[in-house]
Amino acid sequence: MPDRKTPTQRPAFLPSPEHDYRLLWTMLMLFALVLLGLGIGLRDPWPADEPRFALNALEMLDTGQFWFPHRGGELYPDKPPVFMWLSALAIAVTGSVRMGFLLPTVLAALGVLALVVDLTRRLHGPRIALLGGVALISTLQFVLQAKTAQIDMVLTFFTTLGAYGLLRHALLGPARHWWLTGWAAMGLGIITKGVGFLPLLLLPAWLWLARRGEATPLDGKDLARGVAALFGVIALWGVPMILIATFSDDASLVAYRDNILFKQTGERYANAWHHHEPWYYYLLEVLPWAWLPLVLALPWAVPAWWRRIKRGDARILLPLSGVILIVLFFSLSAGKRGVYMLPTIPLLVLALAPLLPGLLPRRGPNWLATVVLVLLGGVFLVAGLSGWLGLPALTELSLRYGIEPWGWWVLLGLVAAGLLAWLRPRRGMAALALWLVAFWASWSTWGYLLQDPVRSPRDMMTRVAQLTGDQAWLALPSFDEEFLLQSRQPTVHFGDNTPLPAQFSRAFGWMQQAPATRWMLAEESHLEDYGCVDMALAHDMGQQNSDEWWLVPGSAVSGCQGDTEAAPLFVAPTTVE
Repeated sequence: MPDRKTPTQRPAFLPSPEHDYRLLWTMLMLFALVLLGLGIGLRDPWPADEPRFALNALEMLDTGQFWFPHRGGELYPDKPPVFMWLSALAIAVTGSVRMGFLLPTVLAALGVLALVVDLTRRLHGPRIALLGGVALISTLQFVLQAKTAQIDMVLTFFTTLGAYGLLRHALLGPARHWWLTGWAAMGLGIITKGVGFLPLLLLPAWLWLARRGEATPLDGKDLARGVAALFGVIALWGVPMILIATFSDDASLVAYRDNILFKQTGERYANAWHHHEPWYYYLLEVLPWAWLPLVLALPWAVPAWWRRIKRGDARILLPLSGVILIVLFFSLSAGKRGVYMLPTIPLLVLALAPLLPGLLPRRGPNWLATVVLVLLGGVFLVAGLSGWLGLPALTELSLRYGIEPWGWWVLLGLVAAGLLAWLRPRRGMAALALWLVAFWASWSTWGYLLQDPVRSPRDMMTRVAQLTGDQAWLALPSFDEEFLLQSRQPTVHFGDNTPLPAQFSRAFGWMQQAPATRWMLAEESHLEDYGCVDMALAHDMGQQNSDEWWLVPGSAVSGCQGDTEAAPLFVAPTTVE
């Protein structure tokens, strides 16, 4: 019988596996930094949410009022202030809205990536950890939200840190310092956007696994300390806010307190007043694209998950249970938005990563990815060529939105064709992932430059200041935050929730007090209701946000019935020196 060979030793001059991992991890993070940060400084905040949060941040810096967010001088009670604080810090550090407004979401996304890779390495080893990191930054919704200045990526960082802390304790523990860190992170998530408690949805599966001896037991004292850490973090902002509002003589602060504590939490979930969607909305209309390309592996991943769960693999069951319960939690509310699914993606990657070495070489997922890439590339190529050739439907869309993306779309189609020719269907997942990289790189450069003049009213507001003079006052009834953000002159509005007739009545009365120096910018669809406005004196400012806008001088509303008591008047501090 031949002698058993001893393992071959790695020569001393070769780097160690740990060194290899650190190098590859650094390369992954640098690649993610370039991909996610590409385009910063090339565009303004775009509606719907980005101008609002940038405006909140600017007002904090201009007024020094950080405890209660404002928008155009009016209290903004819909969200807690953490994201606005981060945005204000980024804008202050960079000295520019364009350079700073996207930084919090980019850094939060990098934090999520680092947490997912680190936990995957501890659970499954370095190779799978790197595959999981690649899977995360290939996921469509993850990159989309990293490039969008909304609250949800920062929320997802805190929920991922919360899940990281809980999973370190459950699967690699006892690790009580990480347990408490997770609870503190959930507290920060709650004062970022209400639902920071989502990692607690890991607890039902954890309790079941702990009874089977497959996870660290949950101790009552640990639970009490965790709850104390969570509420302690919330109290850092919540208690002073409540005290200031309660003992002030300002009714608007009391309304802010009640709105942020009750309406924007339990009432928003149980009795949502907008974004109504059917119960299957996430399953059929969001997750198929939001989880792309990971969703393509699910037909093969689900049976593999089931086999591992039957073997009692807590490393799969815990994060997977979190994904399922988060989807169920948000599906039970009538109010639904696709972005609510973002916190599921890190947990999905944690559950899917150990299966990737077996799934990626399989024929089925790669052929499915090839079909998707053929469809995406074909649509872009055909649409781009049709636009170039003057197809009437596309020409009409181009005129309506003021953009001609034909060259960009043709390029994306040709990139898809090139990747398919190079990698063939047997590497369809890699081809689709690389195409998504090309898409995001072109979106963040060519796409930004094409869209910014259309999606930002910067040029319009510059023309407004040229026509009126930068010292003239401007009224914005039915205002959108992007107009306030880009205003170049003293600007007023009449309350975000004030009925439109009251806003226009107040605007007419305000303009009639000094018609030579007061103007109004309003949508044509609203002005059509007021025949008293002399539109012959007004200036057509073109289209913005799919509506036609007109600049109306004070002399054009002399025949209108104004009422200076019909609505409140707010002066936007960001537009007044």
